[in-house]
Amino acid sequence: MHSFLNKFAGVVRGVLCGFDRLFLRGSLRAITHTKGLSDFLWMKRVLMKDFGDYSQQVTAQLIDASLQQAQQLGREIRYLNSSNARKEEIAREIAARHHIKQGPICVLKSVDPCMSFQIVKNHQTRKLEIQYRQRKCLHLYHYQIHPVFGFMHTRIQTWFPFPIYVCINGREWLARQLDAAKLRYVRRKNTFTWLQDVAQTQALFNQQSQANWPELLDQLARSVNPVYADIFGTHGPRYYWGVQDSEWASDIMFSSRAALEKVYPQLVRYAMTTFGTADVLRFFGQAVPCDGKIPHRCRHEVSTSVRERTEGVRIKHWFNNNNLKMYDKGSVLRPECTVRAPECFTVMRAPEGDPQGPKSRRPLRRGIVDLAERAAVSQAANERYLEALAAVHLTTPLRELAEPLCRPSVDVGPRLTATPAAASAALAANAARSAPALAAEPSRASARPRRVRALNPLATDDARLLEAVSRHEFMINGLHNRDLRSLLFGEAPTSAGEQRQRSAAVTRKLRLLRAHGLLEKVPHSHRYLVTEQGRQAITALLAARNTSTEALIKQAS
Repeated sequence: MHSFLNKFAGVVRGVLCGFDRLFLRGSLRAITHTKGLSDFLWMKRVLMKDFGDYSQQVTAQLIDASLQQAQQLGREIRYLNSSNARKEEIAREIAARHHIKQGPICVLKSVDPCMSFQIVKNHQTRKLEIQYRQRKCLHLYHYQIHPVFGFMHTRIQTWFPFPIYVCINGREWLARQLDAAKLRYVRRKNTFTWLQDVAQTQALFNQQSQANWPELLDQLARSVNPVYADIFGTHGPRYYWGVQDSEWASDIMFSSRAALEKVYPQLVRYAMTTFGTADVLRFFGQAVPCDGKIPHRCRHEVSTSVRERTEGVRIKHWFNNNNLKMYDKGSVLRPECTVRAPECFTVMRAPEGDPQGPKSRRPLRRGIVDLAERAAVSQAANERYLEALAAVHLTTPLRELAEPLCRPSVDVGPRLTATPAAASAALAANAARSAPALAAEPSRASARPRRVRALNPLATDDARLLEAVSRHEFMINGLHNRDLRSLLFGEAPTSAGEQRQRSAAVTRKLRLLRAHGLLEKVPHSHRYLVTEQGRQAITALLAARNTSTEALIKQAS
């Protein structure tokens, strides 16, 4: 992401990274399967044939208790004829009409699809059995302005096994944190366009992942299910909280909407025409070989779509149930990572049930215990995406980028790279010295700069070399000699001698690119990174090389 921010440093005010929407699910795991419910009914001395009447009685008890607070406060309780109604808009309209600034707003009742139990007769065994299947039942949506989370809602399923869903917005929570810290800000819906102190705001945002989530969520569960203790007793199963859906946004605040509108169309066009399947997989942290061949273990579909919305254009990349999207919100550019299938990511953590055990790479879990790790992998995906977009929007004339590369340069040593001015000065000084003078100073003669040839970006060999070093997989971790060998030579060498020849040839090419300032060596390693100037030059030259003559003539006219 640093390359992207450096490129637009003149028009970017700051960056704010944190959760946007969090959709949490609380489940009573002890009774979310048929064996668990059977044990519960046995403990309650409820026969299978009486489960229908018992469940209706418990459901009626839960509904009455859940609606009691809203009835006492005189809040609106509305039944919705369709589960597709925009419930948030209804709740906000009610809050505005009644001037509600704190506490419960309303309760919306809706019949939605759910997973619940049903008693059926097994005609083979002639016995009653419990089945866990897709059904429809009444759900209660409790909308409120929470003292911590702000505007939010909690939904409870009124049939067994009574799961609870909590939907909060990280930006809504952050606004209350800023108000408490007395920090000024400008907010447009769930987007901050200006902040008094970006660093302090980000510090407050980071506190959300470290909050005491079980305690906060258990309080919400008790408010929507007050009869929990009556149903399950004081030692009943506790709600297990997991993240069903999370959105992590990295907001880049531009100085004005005009500044963002100037670059955003080019960002969308670049993402659509440049990023392929291998690139999208790498954005999500999936291991893809340097040759770009998709691994056989990757069985999920990868797709990209562009959609025009009222606010602007949105581009979205899908992988499994996860997606990475980018859209503009006024003067804010928002790349956002949505995680619905956390098992696609791996994190360093201890084994399940042994927090003090040895840590290793394990799949990301749905539980809130891995909320901080979920934030880290989401931020890494956004950063990889922005890093790949850093090569777009070039305002420097092409000749200024191409002329230094089309002139000979010098390699001044293993630790330094000559600038064009330094290269010209070194060549002139070397030409002015006489051969006897060089012979009289053998140590200095052996350390003198070595002349390297000019590049020809339009030629096949040099263009292939530039395409290889500018691949997206090398932007973060850099490239090695072996990486270029596999890309430039293809088939594996047939002998050790041939491998040494290829390695030496690639070493000379790396020296050539370093002398022209396109690559820089990572200290104390054998890795090379494309420089910021090199990324701009390579992208522009390859784009010009692949553009049709008709398009160039049209642009020139």
